[in-house]
Order: sequence, then structure tokens, then C-alpha cells
Amino acid sequence: MKPRENLVRLKLFQVNEKRRRLAQLDAMIAEFDRMAGELDAQIISEETKAGITDLNHFAYPTFAKAARLRRDNLRTSQTELVQQRESAQSELTEAEAELAKAEALESRDGKGRENGSNRAMTG
Repeated sequence: MKPRENLVRLKLFQVNEKRRRLAQLDAMIAEFDRMAGELDAQIISEETKAGITDLNHFAYPTFAKAARLRRDNLRTSQTELVQQRESAQSELTEAEAELAKAEALESRDGKGRENGSNRAMTG
């Protein structure tokens, strides 16, 4: 196997790996959003049952307080994942550019070899 082919395979592997990571981050962000939505519904349900929506009220439901805390933690984690996703997206763009360069080098080298062998046969 030629060194340029190895480089192209390596760059292709890196691009695929970054795409997988991006897909995982997207799935986690969506899952956190779904879970936070479910917690919102539970909070509203508890507040409706108790008839109290003021967080500082002494009889505010304990479950609703805990659900709010979990939801806020999920939203914080989701924000961090969005930042990681932006970083991963820029890494993917960079890796795709490197792959394109490697493929261009490999195709240029392949054409150069073909032209050189044709000259030897005709000359």
C-alpha cells in the first residue's frame, strides 16, 4: 500500500470518527431536551395539585423543587453539550478539509505515475 493511500485512509477514519461524535452529541442534546420537557410537565402537575406556584411558599411541593433542580441541571448540561457540539463541528470541518487535501495529493500522484508510465511506453 502506498503512503498516500494510508494518509487518505487515516484522514477518512478521522472524519468518520468526528461525524460519529457529532451524532452522539446531537442525540444527547435531544435526550436532555426530552427529559427536561418531561420534568417541566411533572412540575406543572405538582404545582396544579398543590395549588401553589410560588417557590418560596412554605408548602411548595418538595417533589416540584427537586424536579426543578434536576431540570436546571439538565439545561446546564445541555448548554455545555451545545458548546462541545460547536467545537466538534469545527473539528469536523477541519478534518474534512485535511481529507480533501490528502485525496487531492493522492489523485495528483496517481496521475503523475500514469503519465510517467505512458511516456516510457511511447518514448
